[in-house]
Amino acid sequence: MEYNVELYEKLDGKVPVLEFIQNLEPKQQAKVYREIDLLEKFGNELHYPHVDIIKGDKYKGLWELRIKFSSNIFRIFYFLPISNNVILLHGITKKKKKTPKNELDVALDRMKDYLRRNK
Repeated sequence: MEYNVELYEKLDGKVPVLEFIQNLEPKQQAKVYREIDLLEKFGNELHYPHVDIIKGDKYKGLWELRIKFSSNIFRIFYFLPISNNVILLHGITKKKKKTPKNELDVALDRMKDYLRRNK
């Protein structure tokens, strides 16, 4: 089954994940787009190490697309509001072993905003 990958858009028209990707180097962008293509093709049938669920009740429903390129580690947080839709919410360059809670909170806020605006 093909999945529909959508980029979260803020009220002001900005698309945070697209901005994140565009600020990467061209080879990094290519790697990120390849992983997004895998997500589009396989959705929640894609497993670790490509994707992982965010742990904790607070972040229920959030997933991360895990991208490694050379010594760089990138994460794109997303959720699946309906079975074959994937909404990409927030992208980061991961610098520490643990994902910062404030980055997860940004993704969570965007997920709530998306759900509120798309009822």
